[in-house]
Amino acid sequence: MEEKKKRIFSGIQPSGELTLGSYIGAIRNWVALQNEYDCLFCIVDEHAITVRQEPALLRKRSIAQLAQYIACGLDPEKNIMFIQSHVPQHAELAWILGCYTQFGELSRMTQFKAKSAQHADNITAGLFTYPVLMAADILLYQADLVPVGEDQKQHVELTRDIAQRFNGVYSDTFVLPEPFIPKLGARLMSLDDPTTKMSKSMPEGCVNLMDPPEVIMKKFKRAVTDCETAVKFDKVNKPGISNLLTIYCAATGKTMAEAEAAFAGQGYGVFKPAVGEAVVELLRPIREEAERIVTDKAYLESVYKTGAQRAQYLANKTLSKVQRKIGFVAR
Repeated sequence: MEEKKKRIFSGIQPSGELTLGSYIGAIRNWVALQNEYDCLFCIVDEHAITVRQEPALLRKRSIAQLAQYIACGLDPEKNIMFIQSHVPQHAELAWILGCYTQFGELSRMTQFKAKSAQHADNITAGLFTYPVLMAADILLYQADLVPVGEDQKQHVELTRDIAQRFNGVYSDTFVLPEPFIPKLGARLMSLDDPTTKMSKSMPEGCVNLMDPPEVIMKKFKRAVTDCETAVKFDKVNKPGISNLLTIYCAATGKTMAEAEAAFAGQGYGVFKPAVGEAVVELLRPIREEAERIVTDKAYLESVYKTGAQRAQYLANKTLSKVQRKIGFVAR
């Protein structure tokens, strides 16, 4: 008998452009996982509204993000690809799980503290309860694994705590998910501040998937380095150069030793444009394919509508079980 594939759930907010960091750190790994696992890849637009969004831009980015997912190599036939708000079971389960989550647990979430500082004039209840919606996203599909960066591991741990609490009261209901940190990929840092993660919220130090070549080259030429000239990996003393070396290796497939050897004695004036060129060539086919796909509105609509139907089928199985266990009258 064929062994059942483990299930993976992951998503990215359409709150800004997809970045080189999103691609190297997440999406490229998803492409590698899609043959081995039963995968759901979501555009988490409900998470995006924890911070004010321009409505027309949010709609446009959600569709563009789906086109970019496909251009990166995610196959809608192999994966369930959908928009979060098209599956209302996410919000329904989030309310129920919120009633099994402690206030103190949410207070300890480091991302809430960070985002509260960033958006001090708009600290909403949604920003506070965001991890409960994330738990619902994962538990709704009985996901075994959740590909996350280090900054999101805390949310997966909370998801496990909520699931264990619910299972303890009502018997086994949810699979306990594990954080999945892929071996491939790297954490890319900002080009203008190599001590912070590359983020769409800091556009100056960020390379976007859809940036044209001249914009990419400009960003790399202006990247922060140091006053030396040696192209050497040293995260403590040379964070800027170390970040550029990491990006170069991720874009070319070279090892760190090969990259260092290639630029030995050449200085930053040669190295920085070479990193830019490597990224331009890595992203060129993705950008061109995404530009083509995004004009095919009928195709994209068929992908997200089919994806939502498939997701709802799985979501309903979990939600109806949960509703029955807590005592809701069957619909």
